[in-house]
Amino acid sequence: MTSNTKAHAVPYFSQYQTPALAAGIATGERTAADDPRWATSGADTREEYAWWAGRLCGVACLRMALAHWRIDPPQPVPLARDLVDAGAYTVDGDTVGGLFHEPFARHVTGRWQLAARPDSSLTRETVHREITGGALVILSVHQSIRTLDPAPPQRGGHLVLAHTADERTVTIHNPSGWPGVSQKNHRIEWRALDRFFAGRGIILGPHPN
Repeated sequence: MTSNTKAHAVPYFSQYQTPALAAGIATGERTAADDPRWATSGADTREEYAWWAGRLCGVACLRMALAHWRIDPPQPVPLARDLVDAGAYTVDGDTVGGLFHEPFARHVTGRWQLAARPDSSLTRETVHREITGGALVILSVHQSIRTLDPAPPQRGGHLVLAHTADERTVTIHNPSGWPGVSQKNHRIEWRALDRFFAGRGIILGPHPN
């Protein structure tokens, strides 16, 4: 891996409308229905927001990327509904499938003309190269990356946005990270990332002219 460093100044969005509540909601001390800013999500009801909130990590990553490239991001719940229509999520009763990377990438490319590409065999070298080349990378990691759990039960299942990389570390925005600890600009050593990273993700960049 080269010693190049690339840092992107990327706005942060939580998957919760009140980011300070993320830890309490994730640990079960609070519920998303307690979020006083639920209506800013674009949900029709508090219940709809609470249903979607824990499933919006990919939506939050996309909203951050859109804002980075000066595209006004849609509100999260209407965006989630659009992704259902695009096949990036499936909904069956109370069960949500996804986020499915290929239809997600097609929707992002078609709607906003970004260069979105799923990759199911990502390596740290590829992630580093893409970021230093100007891209952002959505990574599939285990949610316990927010505490750097020494023994996560699995890899993958949660999405974060990698925006800065150097030869030793990668820096992420975590939609459900702990406030003041692992939400914004959480810097992680590559060797630690390996415990959580499933080797899958979506590379996002401006559309080539």
